[in-house]
Amino acid sequence: MAGDLYHNRVLELAADIPNVGSLEHADGHAHKVSRVCGSEVTVEIKLAEDGETISAIAVDSKACALGAATLSILSEHAVGATISEVRAARDALRAMLKEGATPPEGRFWELRHLAGVADYPQRHMSTMLAFQAAVAAIDHALEKRGTAHAASN
Repeated sequence: MAGDLYHNRVLELAADIPNVGSLEHADGHAHKVSRVCGSEVTVEIKLAEDGETISAIAVDSKACALGAATLSILSEHAVGATISEVRAARDALRAMLKEGATPPEGRFWELRHLAGVADYPQRHMSTMLAFQAAVAAIDHALEKRGTAHAASN
């Protein structure tokens, strides 16, 4: 039911996305568009000196409530996250939606609020968009640094 999708916490997250805007001198950026619904998400990141930790994030969204809620969770918790944590959250979110796996844990635990999306395959793309853009922005930053990870996708 649609009520399972758009419950209060999802709507609260969608209405209050942190770090909206842009970063001056971002290390990486990505813009993703859902071919299914037209949702758009832009993510810009800065990496810390270690090249493994996100030190800043900025986002912009023209997404549905589900995509906006996911972007809100990403943006709220990305600073201080390692590249591996972001990739793992993307993979866990995909598994939750497509395979019925348990919700992601750790800093991105609030993705559990989107578990109901699993029953609506046509909404998977917009729900995944923020983390796909984040990983693409990370890959862009690593490419610029010359340290791209071959197994990023």
